[in-house]
Amino acid sequence: MADLLELEGLARRFGTVAALDDLSFSVPSGEVVGFLGPNGAGKTTTMRAIFGLLELDAGSVRWNGSPIGSTERRRFGYMPEERGLYPSMLVGEQLEYLGRLHGMSAKAASIAALGWLERLEVADRATSKVETLSHGNQQRVQLAAALVHDPELLVLDEPLAGLDPTGIDVIGQVLVEEAHAGRCVLFSSHQLDLVEDLCESVAIIDHGRLVATGGVDELASRGARRVAVRVEGDHEANWARRLSGVSLSEVAGGEARLVLEDATPSDYVLDSARAAGRVTKFAFERRRLSEVFREAVSR
Repeated sequence: MADLLELEGLARRFGTVAALDDLSFSVPSGEVVGFLGPNGAGKTTTMRAIFGLLELDAGSVRWNGSPIGSTERRRFGYMPEERGLYPSMLVGEQLEYLGRLHGMSAKAASIAALGWLERLEVADRATSKVETLSHGNQQRVQLAAALVHDPELLVLDEPLAGLDPTGIDVIGQVLVEEAHAGRCVLFSSHQLDLVEDLCESVAIIDHGRLVATGGVDELASRGARRVAVRVEGDHEANWARRLSGVSLSEVAGGEARLVLEDATPSDYVLDSARAAGRVTKFAFERRRLSEVFREAVSR
């Protein structure tokens, strides 16, 4: 049976602020699920609730239909946004120690620690102190700490923050591989282009409430028609700003992404672009995840 993390009706207030407000969604095994929201939306509070690090005012967190206790949490892996490592401890020794805390034998923990350091391309830093590592290498070691005990569920808070492209590729590939191996993988990020590439589905929250959820492809295919147009020489897409029945979503590299109202014919847009200059691109496109996100939180 596939594993499943379920959050139902989570509520938590801090004084007059509702950090979580009847929040419900689920995370199935076998796919990477992106957990998105503006700053202060309640993402970190939700993750802490999964691990019992704060008391809920209402709601429940279940693993495969049952309440989560200490036994279940030993099979989970957590990567907090803030560093959760001992800065003056050697990297390899620390991973072995964390593995043994999860019930592994000394030998099994040592083998797993070295394996993950090699997989994450930081095996040469096994005898270094964490505090001597670069930010990117600390991120890799932090992920190794979440993975060393072979968890069934991975919950990662901003694992891609501050990484260079190589680091993003390495960690992103590990997340995909772990999901395809049957793990539940939930991670938060503000880098929506990366989330779109890595995730099969997303849950978007705002002010502690779920505002959108579903498959990335499904969410991207909803809504009004969108067209990408580039007119040679008009880097600001000024020609598109005068159109009626059309909204300018964004301009990047001289390419305008336009949202068409139901009654607006695409030929009208194409004719307007041609009148402004040589058209080097005209293509219908689906919504980007950034557009899905902005629309969801604006409501």
